[in-house]
Amino acid sequence: MQNDALRLMRVFHDMSQTTLADKLGISKSYLSEIEKGEKKKVTLDLLERYSQVFNIPVSSLMFFAEQVDEGKYEKVRVTVAGKVLKMLDWIATKQDVDKP
Repeated sequence: MQNDALRLMRVFHDMSQTTLADKLGISKSYLSEIEKGEKKKVTLDLLERYSQVFNIPVSSLMFFAEQVDEGKYEKVRVTVAGKVLKMLDWIATKQDVDKP
């Protein structure tokens, strides 16, 4: 789920993988692995760099982490996070359609 959120943030900001990888100080192939979910854990350091690039709090990025807490509200968090991802995906798709 976090990989989808990170990818959609990049797409929403109309940024290529190459550009974002340069801003994050990582390789394009590493970024691609993150976005595909092939890298299971994204480091806190990397999330902090994402937060700087996109000017959002790290806590907003942590919201999409797969397993933050297995408490009684985990199911609600996962449900809400899934709905937010669907909304971001819809916005990204809408932006592509509206481009000249």
